[in-house]
Amino acid sequence: MELLLRGGRVVDPEQGLDGRLDVRIADGRVAEVGEDLLPGPGAEVRDVAGMVVLPGLIDPHVHLREPGREDAETVRTGTRAAARGGFTAVAAMPNTRPAIDRESLVRFVLDRAAREGAVRVYAIGAVTKERAGEELAEMGDMARAGAVAFSDDGSAVMNAALFRRALEYARGHGRPVIVHAEDRNLVGDGVMNEGALSTRLGLPGVPAAAEEVMVARDLLLAELTGARLHVAHVSTAGALRLIREAKARGVRVTCEVTPHHLFLTEEAVWGYDTNARVSPPLRTEADCAALQEGLVEGTIDAVATDHAPHTREEKLVEFGLAAPGMVGLETAVALVVDRLVRTGRLSWAGLAERLSYGPARVLGLPLNAIAPGAPADLTVVDPGAEWTVDPDEFASKSRNTPFAGWRLKGRPAATIVAGRLLMWQGELLV
Repeated sequence: MELLLRGGRVVDPEQGLDGRLDVRIADGRVAEVGEDLLPGPGAEVRDVAGMVVLPGLIDPHVHLREPGREDAETVRTGTRAAARGGFTAVAAMPNTRPAIDRESLVRFVLDRAAREGAVRVYAIGAVTKERAGEELAEMGDMARAGAVAFSDDGSAVMNAALFRRALEYARGHGRPVIVHAEDRNLVGDGVMNEGALSTRLGLPGVPAAAEEVMVARDLLLAELTGARLHVAHVSTAGALRLIREAKARGVRVTCEVTPHHLFLTEEAVWGYDTNARVSPPLRTEADCAALQEGLVEGTIDAVATDHAPHTREEKLVEFGLAAPGMVGLETAVALVVDRLVRTGRLSWAGLAERLSYGPARVLGLPLNAIAPGAPADLTVVDPGAEWTVDPDEFASKSRNTPFAGWRLKGRPAATIVAGRLLMWQGELLV
């Protein structure tokens, strides 16, 4: 099947592209990029005038919940949510039940994705067995099975000596270690950011230092071992400062930020809205400002959703008892476009860097180039589309989002994977 995208603004900073061009796709690959291209016989033509054609977007931090929590999400539903949100690939985190801590479970995820997934799926293996932080998992076996990174996501490896060995093993296998940087002793029973608001609400708080202490430790160990460290969902200005300083002295560290840590503060907890309970917690306005600046100037390498589906029952409880996390695959791109691109703070080339090339470099994946011969993984964004976030329209099984009712301008208009059109104007075609 041949597909012709006609008249869009094609933006690919790696290829030096930024202009009104056509993109012709054939046999799953980009066949031609240029002006006024002619479709072949039987080709499908899509008019994307006024829209922006980007390298396929990649989410490096997603919870597909399979195996074990299929009531909240599955590979099938999660990858369709990704396609609807403009992502051509996702990386599946290992905090499933059981945890993805062995070769057979890495293969399970990849096999399930090959059969039922809409977009590309990459597997991340656990650092320790059962994510318990006590004994290293068989990292070599998981790497050979296809794991692109290792993480005990949701839990920090508190034992520094064990974490050092994990970094050394990961370096030997050419994989990064992705860390959820929180000192559990400082977190305690905290459920929101520690400060005046947590006191007023009567909720135990999590100090910014809980994240910053672990980021500092992990950076020192990465520097010692020469391993690749990736800090997930950075939430504080202090943690970002530590990462910036480490990068300046040559530490092999990358980091990501979520849309909710970019655009929501602890004020979202007012009313005890459990959809605003996340880990790490939402922080202050100053932290949001620092994170936005870090993303724009490049200290932050990637935007990741930390898509964390939960059932209605897991959220309809007291705030302190609610499961932490929110869904994000179907709102992330629109939020970045509305809040950063439309305001002129982030260019379209910058969006491509932070949502496509940055995640690919973090995970060691091929870049989604818009160039003849490259696999045709593309995302088309309509910057003029105005819409209201309605969780009832989500392709995800879960609805736990604090962005319900937000009015946004700009959203993904098409998702193309290996030349196959998966989504057009919000409608899934798979």
